[in-house]
Amino acid sequence: MKKYILKRLLSTIPILLIVSIVIFFIVHLTPGDPARVMLGEGASEEAVENLRESMGLNDPILLQYFKWVADIAQGDLGNSYAMNKPVTEVIGEHIIPTLNLTGMSLIITLLIAIPLGILAAKKRGTIVDNSATVFSLVGISIPAFLMGLFLVLLFSVKWKILPVAGYMTVAEDGFAIHMKYLLLPAIALGFEQAALITRMTRASVLEVLNCDYIKMAKSKGVKEFTLTVKHALHNALLPIITVVGQCFIILLSGATVVETIFNIPGVGALIVNSIERRDYEVIQGIVLVITLVNVLVNLLVDLLYGLADPRIRLQ
Repeated sequence: MKKYILKRLLSTIPILLIVSIVIFFIVHLTPGDPARVMLGEGASEEAVENLRESMGLNDPILLQYFKWVADIAQGDLGNSYAMNKPVTEVIGEHIIPTLNLTGMSLIITLLIAIPLGILAAKKRGTIVDNSATVFSLVGISIPAFLMGLFLVLLFSVKWKILPVAGYMTVAEDGFAIHMKYLLLPAIALGFEQAALITRMTRASVLEVLNCDYIKMAKSKGVKEFTLTVKHALHNALLPIITVVGQCFIILLSGATVVETIFNIPGVGALIVNSIERRDYEVIQGIVLVITLVNVLVNLLVDLLYGLADPRIRLQ
């Protein structure tokens, strides 16, 4: 297992290298001059040219790329043109709200989807199963931004029990207020993924419940809870773990729209503003960080495979 983990970690290097090449040249070939955006349309050509020179934008594009990669190898993602700060500091300030939103959304998703999927599998063909199917269809059909607007209209405008938008930190405002502001965006972001995990859980558990060893355990008088959790769910975990890992990546990348609707100062808002300002260094840094997170999540999923199924650990 240690050898496998080391091999997967080393495989992230060529992945990050390929991503760095693609994002660097896409960003730099996009129309728009960062120096002109920073100084404004009224700035003189001389001022713009001097700023471009100081920012290194007049160097050949290949030289700019190799300088950037050399800095990354030393742990330096560069400096933000617009904010005049290190990119690592800028991303660090904005990634915490995004991770909080994504983490809370995933927790809410799992708390709803897995019990509902198990219940639907056990009550196959009943109103409970049909209700779970309707929930899945509705969840897949409604995009996150529309669900967010519905939730705001219902809980914030009509009932006035939750805030419309904003973000409060735990350190400054307390855990309860922090959760209160994150609840609606987390539900809006995770609703679609809850529907997907519900369908996967139902299908996986239903397949296991039809196995002979489950029928044998039931005939021996094994308690229903033990039969469902210890035998059925445990042996149905592999496909569920896979879809949960993919859902986390989708939640992380899809947080941009929800952050915009609920005015959360996360990575989504940062990358939108950076694109408008042509802040190349920040855009490139965000993409690399998100790529690294995706690779680490996939590695974690592989490790969970080994915990869920001892046969995988022996390979």
